[in-house]
Amino acid sequence: MEANTRSTGRLPDAFLTPGSSSFMDFLTDHSPEILPGNRSLPPVQGAFEAPHGTTIVAATFPGGVVLAGDRRATMGNMIAQRDMQKVFPADEYSAVGIAGTAGLAIEMVKLFQLELEHFEKVEGTTLSLEGKANRLSTMIRGNLSMAMQGLAVVPLFAGFDVDREKGRIFSYDVTGGRSEEQGYAATGSGSLFARGSMKKLYRDDLTEEQALTLVVQALYDAADDDSATGGPDLARRLFPIVTVITDEGFRKLTDTESSAVARSVVERRLQEPDGPRAALL
Repeated sequence: MEANTRSTGRLPDAFLTPGSSSFMDFLTDHSPEILPGNRSLPPVQGAFEAPHGTTIVAATFPGGVVLAGDRRATMGNMIAQRDMQKVFPADEYSAVGIAGTAGLAIEMVKLFQLELEHFEKVEGTTLSLEGKANRLSTMIRGNLSMAMQGLAVVPLFAGFDVDREKGRIFSYDVTGGRSEEQGYAATGSGSLFARGSMKKLYRDDLTEEQALTLVVQALYDAADDDSATGGPDLARRLFPIVTVITDEGFRKLTDTESSAVARSVVERRLQEPDGPRAALL
């Protein structure tokens, strides 16, 4: 495509021909080698290690949903990165948090963002939240060959459903299987501990502030029992990435806001090291 553009000075016919509203379908037809799932890996001698993102959590509250992630990336038993960003906006009313092979996960998020933007430009409207969740499922399924080689990506998708006027959460497995979660969800290496924490603290009537505290509490509990999950790092001033999605759209908490929530959790844990035993007040 690039050579043809240079020789004629015009875009290739593929870019000028009406087609599918799916950017993934466009790549499949015209440049399938670009898609991550179509790449072949060279033979590897011995164990192969790549940086992995770990724990992502989400919780709904009346009026929206909170999606958050810790900052640690691991490579085997080593800390590969302490300040990784794992939560990204998908579009104005949705976001995706990544767990699994970091490089492939970030690339998948960028493709997902392009997929939603392409659909909106071609169709003149946005996908429903359910449609977005289905598109992400298809992308994960396309990565199955890489997952079978140990390079899996397992995201958590959340957004505000403008039709139903509420926040919703979708979880996935490595084959692209999709499930809608009720109330709260977690994925990644610390998900077992994070889910247990949220099960203890979650209520249907949480305020936005309480939901923010809940997800940071869950990440703290995950870091307490899972070495691959990083807790709030007060010395380095590294705190969880926390986002909120409401009818006003996607919003990422500033470092100051995230720090305030994390520090309040840490202060409370000085009094109750194992965490609060009752619902958040």
